[in-house]
Amino acid sequence: MHTYTPRGVCSRAINIELDGDRVSRIEFVGGCDGNLKAVSKLVQGMTVDEIAAQLEGNTCGRRSTSCADQLVRGLRAAQAAE
Repeated sequence: MHTYTPRGVCSRAINIELDGDRVSRIEFVGGCDGNLKAVSKLVQGMTVDEIAAQLEGNTCGRRSTSCADQLVRGLRAAQAAE
């Protein structure tokens, strides 16, 4: 499991499990609980590139990033660590 510390968002950590380039499990710590549980379910089984195509660059309010955008950064970091 890879733990990514997001920046500029409400969530405090993203726990990531990959099976090759596919997501097997995502868990957000903190943040908007219901929304982030939904995001975690929706991306399960998708490849990192598929998720990045949909979520990279997503913003939250006036912030330049979002938990979804930070997820993509975390997935890229998890891939690099393998």
